[in-house]
Formats: sequence, C-alpha cells, structure tokens
Amino acid sequence: MDTATLLWGLLFSSIGLGFFLYGRKQRAIVPLVCGLTLMIYPYFVASTLVLVIVGVMLVAILHSVRL
Repeated sequence: MDTATLLWGLLFSSIGLGFFLYGRKQRAIVPLVCGLTLMIYPYFVASTLVLVIVGVMLVAILHSVRL
C-alpha cells in the first residue's frame, strides 16, 4: 500500500461513517448501506484508481437516490 491509497481510504471511510450515522439516526436504508459500504470496501481494494472510482460512484448514488 502506498500513501495515496491510505489517504483515499481514510477519506472515503470518514464520509461513510458520516452517512452511516445519518442513516441510522434517520432510519434511512440507502445512506446506512452506502455508508457501511464506504467504510468497508477500502480494506479489499488495492488499486488507488479503483478505490477512487468506486468511492465516487457510491457517493453519487447517495446524492441521486432520495428516499
């Protein structure tokens, strides 16, 4: 792992924690699941490019789906 991968993982995990807490408090399933996914997926992705692409896609899903 390099520094960029660690920092991107920290960024997306922090965003995921915020969405997870919001989803749990509001009892909204989409932010809860996407937040949990944002916190977990950096552990399984080794490529920085894939990490950024998947993270941006998950955040975009949160902003496009309104339930």
